[in-house]
Amino acid sequence: MSESVNPIRIGIIGAGGVSDYHHVPAIRLDARAQLVAACDANRELLEKRKRDWNVAIASTDPDEICSHPEVDAVVIATPNNTHRSIALAAVRHGKHVMCEKPLGLNAGEVREMYHAARDADVVNMSAFTYRFAPAMRYVRHLVTSGEIGEPRHFRSQRFLDWPETSWGWRQYRRLAGAGDLFDMTIHRIDFAIDLLGPIARITGALARFAPRTVTASGEACAPSDVDDWSSIIGEFAGGATGVWEGTTLAKGYHRGGFGHEWAEINGSEGSVVYQLHTPNSVLLGKTGQDLAPVEVPAKFLKPSGSPRVLGQGEPATVFRYDLMWEFVSAIVEERRAVPNFYDGLRAQMVADAAIDSYERRQWVDIEDEHP
Repeated sequence: MSESVNPIRIGIIGAGGVSDYHHVPAIRLDARAQLVAACDANRELLEKRKRDWNVAIASTDPDEICSHPEVDAVVIATPNNTHRSIALAAVRHGKHVMCEKPLGLNAGEVREMYHAARDADVVNMSAFTYRFAPAMRYVRHLVTSGEIGEPRHFRSQRFLDWPETSWGWRQYRRLAGAGDLFDMTIHRIDFAIDLLGPIARITGALARFAPRTVTASGEACAPSDVDDWSSIIGEFAGGATGVWEGTTLAKGYHRGGFGHEWAEINGSEGSVVYQLHTPNSVLLGKTGQDLAPVEVPAKFLKPSGSPRVLGQGEPATVFRYDLMWEFVSAIVEERRAVPNFYDGLRAQMVADAAIDSYERRQWVDIEDEHP
């Protein structure tokens, strides 16, 4: 495909901060892609994005974007309860689809989305951005190459120091599905499965501490009914164990707005740690040593062919642009994107099981879903 003659024409559905900060800059970097359309329910925001993004096609109706003949692919960054219907509309019109996480409100919705996209043979992608962090790419190499021996333990912490004011739609289960569990912990479920394989069984716990009955501007709103703390203990099918904890109420963990993230693998020969605030290095240690910083080798700093210029931009932000690079590459190369809706489904099944486990106060077995 000629990059100059036939760029992949992308429409963004959901013009909020994630799209503006991550997806649009990524599209601008890629000569094979062109941003042509914007969609948002907020007319004022839509008009602003139309001007700022310089797009000719703008609509408050997602189906208009999904059916538009001048759109080849869509990015879905809308409230969670709308993902399923928009994705199915896009697939029905033959559009390639990238969707923010979680893909749906539950595994049933996600399974329907995955099967529809698979059967229509359109490229589908789940926006698990942290897979593209250089440190995480290197951790994957160290695990899969056997460098740290047989993996035994996975450990994840995601601690954020967020205000206790309203999350908007994100604080209501009917719109979001869950809170921290679906927003943050689901990312860590995904890369745990990617690193160590299927999770066989889990026990989960959820809690809500902040009522969130006031907006940032001081207006009253209905209280939150989703978790702001989540925890999972799990056993992988391969024999390893896992522990996940996430919270938005960890005071003192601001770290420039990026919060604290720690993902660790303990193997029979050594341990390796990924941290979001230092995404270009890992902590590595073998038996009898202390964990020590190791720079990520150059070949893991970005995917081969990524247009990002190394050393430019905030390290904890710019690796996210490679998500769009992978999406466009999969379309151009006519192959599956990684991670895709299947990966989103596997993570969703574990997250759903955490809710089920807590409600029933017992361990829950998870049947691995075959592609």
